[in-house]
Amino acid sequence: MEKEILKDEFGPEYVIRVYDSKIGMSGFLVIDNTALGPGKGGIRMTPDVTEEEVMRLARTMTWKNALADIPFGGAKAGIVWRGRDDGMKKKLVQSFARALAPFVPRKYVAGPDVNSGEKEMQWFAEALGNWQAATGKPANFCEGGKCGLPHELGSTGFGVAQATKVAAEVAGLNINGAEVAIEGFGNVGTFSFKYLEEMGAKVVAVSDSKGSIYLKDGLDYETVAGIKLEKKSVIHYPKAQKLSVDDLFVLPVDVFITAALTDAINEENKNLIKARVIIEGSNIPMREGVEDELWRKGVVIVPDFVANAGGVISSYAEYMGFGPEKMFELVKEKVTKAAREVITKSAKEKRNPREVAVEMAKNRVESKMKERKSAFRA
Repeated sequence: MEKEILKDEFGPEYVIRVYDSKIGMSGFLVIDNTALGPGKGGIRMTPDVTEEEVMRLARTMTWKNALADIPFGGAKAGIVWRGRDDGMKKKLVQSFARALAPFVPRKYVAGPDVNSGEKEMQWFAEALGNWQAATGKPANFCEGGKCGLPHELGSTGFGVAQATKVAAEVAGLNINGAEVAIEGFGNVGTFSFKYLEEMGAKVVAVSDSKGSIYLKDGLDYETVAGIKLEKKSVIHYPKAQKLSVDDLFVLPVDVFITAALTDAINEENKNLIKARVIIEGSNIPMREGVEDELWRKGVVIVPDFVANAGGVISSYAEYMGFGPEKMFELVKEKVTKAAREVITKSAKEKRNPREVAVEMAKNRVESKMKERKSAFRA
């Protein structure tokens, strides 16, 4: 049985369960709050996705979109996906899309998430015959001069790099030469590395599911990316010290970027962290109690929904019909502004940065909520 959905003054406005008995498609959509605009959030496709998980993620999207200052509300969707061929996956995605037709795109706009990317977003939009039904679509999927902006362009990692630069400045570090460790080398970790290297940062360690590597003199992005293109682990990097995944967390670096697992920083390793700055590129990389302990020890932390907002800002750019150049400008502008506001206020008021960020987001949502008579009336 699903846990009871918790309701408060912000939402959720809609909790939708759908099931297609013909093909066994089972999914959820939670539209948390639409005060700022249609609910925006990706479609998570995992074997054990739950209504409660989707609800928590939808609320995070409400705050993320508000803090990024884009006209989207918060939402999230999930499809139970146990893994099969692409043909079956397409059927599930398109069945899910048709089930949500009454809400899309007026109340909900889909996007990529775990196990859903540009091709799934194209399938979703095609099922409804509406180009604006989803964002994160392929770059060659166009209509009326507007084209998709897949997250594979690296918008999230680019935003993480901008947040890192701001946090380094606040911590009294020069990004040029700062030593960085990145947990994870997927889409977020890859592009965080690329753009930080261009800023002059020295990425000395990265990890993937097979292990970690460390090189005091700094790793080369093109070399690591080339190894991954060959479907090999980062541990094959020449001359780098090979470590376990856990060893990455104890390295003496200036900046630590999470870009992979939930609860990666936890009760077991929290006291071993040596980084002066932590950038949460992944969602929920540590529990709030652990985060608060590290902050109280003087670590500068950029919360996840601030640091990794580049993806949803890219979604807004695509929704508006902007191209890649304009998209990257928006990501830089909005992530930099939000990160600076949150970290500066946190330092000035001696308050946890997450608390500060949520308060700022809530104020923006509440302000809009006061302008409408009902959640279900324009």
